[in-house]
Amino acid sequence: MSVSGQQGRRPRADVQRNRSALLEAAQRHFLQHGVRASLEAVAKEAGVGAGTLYRHFPTREALLAAVLQTRSEELVARQADIAQLGDAAEALEQWLRALEDYFSAFSGLPEPLMAAARAQDPDNPLTIPCGTVITATEEYVRAAQLAGHVRESVQGYDLFLSACSVAWLKGVGGADKESLDRVRALIASGYRNRDAQA
Repeated sequence: MSVSGQQGRRPRADVQRNRSALLEAAQRHFLQHGVRASLEAVAKEAGVGAGTLYRHFPTREALLAAVLQTRSEELVARQADIAQLGDAAEALEQWLRALEDYFSAFSGLPEPLMAAARAQDPDNPLTIPCGTVITATEEYVRAAQLAGHVRESVQGYDLFLSACSVAWLKGVGGADKESLDRVRALIASGYRNRDAQA
């Protein structure tokens, strides 16, 4: 192998190492300071310059989407557990709880997710993960509708928004556990089929 070929491999290893360091630093900063954390501080902690950060992640949304991808294993595991349930209504409720937890991973996360879902901007890196979650929610909704538990007018997008709303309340500390349970009950009374509630 030529020397130039060996030199061609080294930057790729550096690129991967920088990307990993940026994702680890970003996750720590998002956990501590929320999604509006300083990107310059993220780059500094990762040991790279701001230019390197922006080469990997041109926007805050791109960095956030990449960090969320690294955290998606827990959501996938929850989905696998939910698949074992035989009750479509319970499956939907458990999925909404899983979304609340996922959406409240970082303070301020619901806002950019709702903005991406609303705009459906193909250039926003958060649009695809939001679309994936909304599609999954729609599948749970349809199964619960077929079982007669959820009103026909309800859509997956509606319950995606409701999970974001509860996650937002959790993130800002705007409600204690009892209040959150009451909010969830109010939301559920809005999407459940009245005949199924009786």
